[in-house]
Amino acid sequence: MRILLVEDERSLAKEIHDFLQSEHHVLDEVSTIKAASENLAVNSYDFVLLDLGLPDGDGLDLLQEVNRVQENASVIILTARTEVGDKLLGFESGADDYLSKPFSLLELKARMQAILRRKSGWKKDVIQLAGFEIHLNEPLISFEGQEIKLTKKEYILLQFMLINKNRVLNRFQLAEHLWGDHLDDDYQSNYIDVHVKNIRKKLGTYGPVDWLETVRGLGYKIVA
Repeated sequence: MRILLVEDERSLAKEIHDFLQSEHHVLDEVSTIKAASENLAVNSYDFVLLDLGLPDGDGLDLLQEVNRVQENASVIILTARTEVGDKLLGFESGADDYLSKPFSLLELKARMQAILRRKSGWKKDVIQLAGFEIHLNEPLISFEGQEIKLTKKEYILLQFMLINKNRVLNRFQLAEHLWGDHLDDDYQSNYIDVHVKNIRKKLGTYGPVDWLETVRGLGYKIVA
């Protein structure tokens, strides 16, 4: 997933940055509303992790901007404000969840996964699809108990398409999800087509993968 982290507490920002990168996410990290606005204007995000007490203003003002320009982004507020009124105001302003500092990074991961399940329509972390068992929270795929080996990028790509099931994703969206801003060479060399071909080949050894469709001239989608 591509994530925008808006946090001015440097030690916490580094902890979150390192953790999410270890989970194979693409992360843009900023510490001001101005820098966040610049990123929101040019990039598409799956998540915005938003501190409220920022050097150049209140994060709630930025939340309204996120709602205007990033309709597919989910927002989790990260803040030291713990009053019920602050939380209610955050939810009323369009946040998907609220984490009070200090918090566990594993809890942050769990909250993000819960939001993804809710928005994608999957009710469980483990998806049953045409005989395949696909885990959303860990790189594990099996068919009738046999584990299937995918590369890290193949799994991330498959997971992203599963989260966006029944939605056509073009090659640029898929490439940006994998590489963020560093995608020019890989995107031009049709790496996405190669990854999808490899996913089909590996899974097709075990069972039918007609649920992974090519939409001619547009991209790919998972029908579920």
